[in-house]
Amino acid sequence: MCLAVPGQLLSIHTQPDDLEGLFRSGRVSFGGAIREVSLACVPEAQVGDYVIVHAGFALTVLDTEEAERTLAATAAIASGS
Repeated sequence: MCLAVPGQLLSIHTQPDDLEGLFRSGRVSFGGAIREVSLACVPEAQVGDYVIVHAGFALTVLDTEEAERTLAATAAIASGS
């Protein structure tokens, strides 16, 4: 089973010679824990977007409403409610 979690994209880092965006990365906040992730699979991602991340790769961009529902459900599971 794989687990992918939503996080909010805080910043984007690019390399000048990376014409195809393969080395584009960003800092993503997962409830305060901040990690650097690859954005190669989501060239459309912008700062403030929520992204689904698995194994250090952002796989898709979520709309804010869906991300908030997912985070609320995860928090409810974690609290045992």
